[in-house]
Amino acid sequence: MARKKTDTEQVKKPAGDPNVLGLRAEVLEQPITETLETNFMPYAMSVILSRAIPEIDGFKPSHRKLLYTMYDMGLLTKARTKSANIVGQTMRLNPHGDAAIYDTMVRLSRGYEALLTPFVDSKGNFGKHYSRDMSWAAPRYTEAKLSPICAELFRDIDKDTVDMVDNYDGSMKEPSLLPSSFPNVLVSANLGIAVGMASQICGFNLAEVCETAIALLNDPEHDILSTLPAPDFPTGGEILYDPAEMREIYRTGRGSFRVRARWRYLSKENMIEIYEIPYSTTAEQIIDKVAELMKTGKVREISDMRDETDLSGLKLTIDLKRGTDPEKLMQKLGKLTPLIDPFPCNFNILVAGTPRVMGVGEIMEEWSAWRTECVKRRIFFDLTKKREKLHLLQGLGKILLDIDKAIRIIRETEREADVVPNLMIGFAIDQVQAEYVAEIRLRNINREYILKRVEETDALEKEIAALEDTLNSRRKIRAVIISELKEVAKKYGEPRRTGIVYSDQVEEYAEEDHVEDYPVTVFLSREGYFKKITPQSLRMNAVQKYKENDGLRRSYEDTNRGEVLVFTDRQQCYKARLSEFEDSKASALGTYLPGRLGFDEGESVVDIVSPGNYTGQLLFIYANGKVGRVELAGYATKTNRKKLTGASSDKSALVCVLPLREEREIVLFTTEGRAVVFHTSILQPKTSRSTQGVAVARMKPKYAVSDAREAETAGITNLSRYRVRTIPALGALLRDEDTGNEQMNLLEE
Repeated sequence: MARKKTDTEQVKKPAGDPNVLGLRAEVLEQPITETLETNFMPYAMSVILSRAIPEIDGFKPSHRKLLYTMYDMGLLTKARTKSANIVGQTMRLNPHGDAAIYDTMVRLSRGYEALLTPFVDSKGNFGKHYSRDMSWAAPRYTEAKLSPICAELFRDIDKDTVDMVDNYDGSMKEPSLLPSSFPNVLVSANLGIAVGMASQICGFNLAEVCETAIALLNDPEHDILSTLPAPDFPTGGEILYDPAEMREIYRTGRGSFRVRARWRYLSKENMIEIYEIPYSTTAEQIIDKVAELMKTGKVREISDMRDETDLSGLKLTIDLKRGTDPEKLMQKLGKLTPLIDPFPCNFNILVAGTPRVMGVGEIMEEWSAWRTECVKRRIFFDLTKKREKLHLLQGLGKILLDIDKAIRIIRETEREADVVPNLMIGFAIDQVQAEYVAEIRLRNINREYILKRVEETDALEKEIAALEDTLNSRRKIRAVIISELKEVAKKYGEPRRTGIVYSDQVEEYAEEDHVEDYPVTVFLSREGYFKKITPQSLRMNAVQKYKENDGLRRSYEDTNRGEVLVFTDRQQCYKARLSEFEDSKASALGTYLPGRLGFDEGESVVDIVSPGNYTGQLLFIYANGKVGRVELAGYATKTNRKKLTGASSDKSALVCVLPLREEREIVLFTTEGRAVVFHTSILQPKTSRSTQGVAVARMKPKYAVSDAREAETAGITNLSRYRVRTIPALGALLRDEDTGNEQMNLLEE
């Protein structure tokens, strides 16, 4: 589609209008593909490459710019300085605002506790990673410097180990990567959301990562799980460990595992103290969720919960009611709150400017290749410097043969510019050597000084030979990397903070095991009021109370551990457990299901069904006379989903839903006063929940199906009159003897 330009007509302005010239509006039409290419794609690439996704050194650009600025300020060895000073200096490299820079510093700080190996040695209030509401102080109040381990991040950065590039305005240079001597990409936890992709890397223990890197350098077939069993988090907790699950994460770079909190029970005070929580949650989220469960009555064992976090660290305290089993309660809270929380993994890393999702082994391989290149560049830098020095000393060695001649040449040269050329001619040396000789101070023109310099030649030649040998040997370069990894692990390694508990040894909370089981009778009114009544309460009062113009819609017997499926007029099905409802009385109105289950606005209840063990079928009776037979197993969910969409057909209004455990006769009633009795064996079960069904009742346009009952409970005396062999059927008009009070009430409704 070509670009087209059109002009609107000139707009006439009324007299006295200050804009008497009128307006000419220009409209540009541009294809959406061109808009995406010229506007959106550069933005997306900028976010992916320059902001959100970490690179092989383990840092995003914002992290790298901040740390390099602090290194350039000398904060690796100097005392701490105000954070505001660091933020201001960093803006020379990072123009995205002081707030973003300070947020980055906070996350890298020791005080914030987001990293196992923090890179910023902080002083002051830097907040806490495990707290949503504990905010950090302003940068003018806090101080910071680089942690000692940053010496490993910048090791030999001044020896051309990495490329230096221009900053955003070309006024200074910054490193494209940091030459980290250990696999920081796996040590530092990282989260980034780009355009169309994201990255979430969990942190690992520094000592274990270094040990694994060494093992892989020595043996590429090394079993990573044997030295790197699981991630490690600064907030501690325990990983519910599944070796097969973890191995799959290590292989693909994707997956998730669960982390649970650590707690202790204080029997004297009858309370629980939670002192370590999963890395992916906060103390406030846990407290809010527990408060919600207490309010809704799902957790009745707790009398109070509070946050007692102080300078000694995190502490959430739960006061228990008398007789509460703390183990069972924590199992329940782990199921219902973030005290057990999954950590999703997505090891998406930029390698040579390309985002790649890699497993741990592949990340280690890429890091080893990159680190090998850094070491090679460092060795080549040292080699070049030593070769240059050797070249100068070799020229100095020629001067040693006749110092007096050199002095005479310099003294007898009339012009300063001719000194270097005359030395080059007199001793057959090149310009660089001649410049070096000409710059020697007068006091150093003695045999002792020159002999000492010349003696260095032999040592330099040996060093150069050793460096050349190392540079040309993959084995020796690998040995250098391994030596540095061992040094880092020994100097900075710490024990694991996150424990490992095998998931098959953990007793999972099963709600059914903790729910009291007893018989109940379920009642549903036409307006959606729900009651669960025990047999004892029914014996005391069997007269049900309803709102005006309301009445019974459905009732059946079940147990307190049973479930209920609630079908609505919006083709949706809501699942609930009967134990979630309080026992009621016949004299109460009951629970209003649309409000309790969170119905959509204007949505109302049609019918309820007890699914039992999800065997058998359901009969869906529609107003247009069609009946659908659907497998009940289609409504079973493997997860705890409470809502299913597309639960029935939307071609006609749903009248009622009947469970079908075995073949039987069903009676359809129409608003014309007719009845159709058919056997369910003539209907074939369907797997699709939204099936339209089969036409059973044939009616005139102004009539519709009003209800359906099982033949035994329909109140019809002479079933044979209404029984049909083929469908659809018009049915027969109800006779007086087949119209009991129940049916009369039905037709009146």
